[in-house]
Amino acid sequence: MSRAPFTAQLAAAEARARSLLCVGLDPEPARFPGAWRGDARRIFDFCAGIVDATRDLVLAFKPQIAHFAAHGAEEQLERLIAHIHAVAPEVPVILDAKRGDVGSTAEMYAREAFERYRADALTLSPFMGFDSLEPYMRHEGRGLIVLCRTSNPGGSDLQAQRLTSEGDAAGELLYERIARLANGPWNRTGQMGLVVGATFPRELARVRELAPTLPLLIPGVGAQGGDAEATVRAGWRPGAPVIISSSRAILYAGGDEADPARHAAAARAAAMATRQMLEQARSGQ
Repeated sequence: MSRAPFTAQLAAAEARARSLLCVGLDPEPARFPGAWRGDARRIFDFCAGIVDATRDLVLAFKPQIAHFAAHGAEEQLERLIAHIHAVAPEVPVILDAKRGDVGSTAEMYAREAFERYRADALTLSPFMGFDSLEPYMRHEGRGLIVLCRTSNPGGSDLQAQRLTSEGDAAGELLYERIARLANGPWNRTGQMGLVVGATFPRELARVRELAPTLPLLIPGVGAQGGDAEATVRAGWRPGAPVIISSSRAILYAGGDEADPARHAAAARAAAMATRQMLEQARSGQ
């Protein structure tokens, strides 16, 4: 069964769940509960438990591909995305892979994400330019979420550098150029979004100014220390969605709890608290 375009799914999920929260699925077997600890064969079981516990609280799920591939768990990732589509068909799945290549290689990455894994959206690196993004656009309705101003400190090495041309000593910053392109000529399918870290609220506000309606995937709230209220204030507008991602702070909220069911219940409690905090920030605008 074909799925609705990513942006339509996102809007519907936000309204249905009254939520800005995306739960990132970054399995670390060393942190699994009880008898599952250290057992990579339990990746699907662990993540499916989190999905089942939080599916009514989120507007998206975001599995991180490296956390599966490093353990040879690609088939478990396939099963997990199929499980999400089955138990929460209204919730879009963003595959966090940050792909970036050209030509036939990009075509294969697109097939991997959208045909093999059946993701609704994919994170991409724009470093190689438009022709590295175009192959993904051939998959109708799928979301392309481009790295813009990332949450890690080292992102400033390139993203915060100023572009200049002859006679122009005060050109735009690289992340601003990416936002302009994504909001304009690159967004040929209307399904493009941007990754902007919660750890840079001023830059987040600037990206929202340059891309008034694009979905913004915002990591960095939770374990990375991003401020939820500042994030919502900077990025959310009516009709301008934000996807605020929290991974470790929710997945491992159960700490040393040995029982998988109780561990999942702790994840639900953490997701509910985060969702409520984000909703309070939105209602206060």
